[in-house]
Amino acid sequence: MVKNLILSIIALAILAGCSGKKDKTTGETVEAVPVKVQKLEKTDIAKTLDYTANLQADKQVYYAPAATGRIEKIYVEVGDRIKKGQLLVEMDRTQLVQAEVQLKNLETEYNRAVQLNETGSISKQAYDAAVTQYEVAKANVDFLKENTKMLAPFDGIVTGKYFENGELYTGAAFGGASKPSIIAIEKINPLKAYVNLAEQYYLAIQKGTKIQLKSNIFPDKTFDGTVSIVYPTIDPASRTFTVEVKIPNSDESLRPGMYGTIDFFIGNTETMVVPAIAVLKLQGSNDRYVFLNKDGKAKRVAVKLGRRFEDQVELISDEIREGDELIVVGQGRLVDGSPLSITK
Repeated sequence: MVKNLILSIIALAILAGCSGKKDKTTGETVEAVPVKVQKLEKTDIAKTLDYTANLQADKQVYYAPAATGRIEKIYVEVGDRIKKGQLLVEMDRTQLVQAEVQLKNLETEYNRAVQLNETGSISKQAYDAAVTQYEVAKANVDFLKENTKMLAPFDGIVTGKYFENGELYTGAAFGGASKPSIIAIEKINPLKAYVNLAEQYYLAIQKGTKIQLKSNIFPDKTFDGTVSIVYPTIDPASRTFTVEVKIPNSDESLRPGMYGTIDFFIGNTETMVVPAIAVLKLQGSNDRYVFLNKDGKAKRVAVKLGRRFEDQVELISDEIREGDELIVVGQGRLVDGSPLSITK
């Protein structure tokens, strides 16, 4: 469309001297400017709310055993992709082996106490003590097993490593993590973001509302997502409510910490969409304007720009109506009130 409009401008420039009109006040002939017009029609487009947000990992875990011990082996490095159930860190097994030996001995005493209890050959106090000791020892073994081999709880990526093989983990604060940790992992598919929306949109947004993310890093690409949580309260100070959105990220092109614009789709609206080339910019400012054909003369109208769609742009102005004739070729030679020679 832009190419056709440019060719039309060249053709109209050749015809520029072929017509004229007399100025009623001076009697002099005023040269009419050859132009092309387009009748304005409303177009049905998606209605969106645009907000900015920072992306976050869907889940983040700082891995740390609950007990002091020597690190036997760390199986991953920063940047490694991991799978759910994968062994990440193994601690020294000395405490676990000792606890298993103790459990085995107490299990023998426990089984003996159960048999004696069935025949009434053991006091209740002695029986209860044997049961308690066995259960405590079993819980200790389970605890040490869980803290000796640390497995990945989800598919993700390693984002931090704060110790090396053979080092003693004591639980002292290290690495700037929210709690002492050996490694940090994040789930980055999907990603999420939190956005504070004006309270007037509370009824328009619900779980499942579609969103679209745009990032300056990928200027020619958009990422679809949905609202996953609408928090049920309004902040009385800011008059906003918070929503969580999820954006699928199977190719991992997006990363936590990236900044982007999120469009919330809340229905459809009718608006004026015109060729972007028809809009002129006032020199020395950001003001925009267009020219309309009003009874054969150019009328300059101030406008604001809405959303852009490739070579089209949304026009916002109280002075523009459906059916008006927008000048789309030749507008660069006009001033307010210029006589027009409209060509096909």
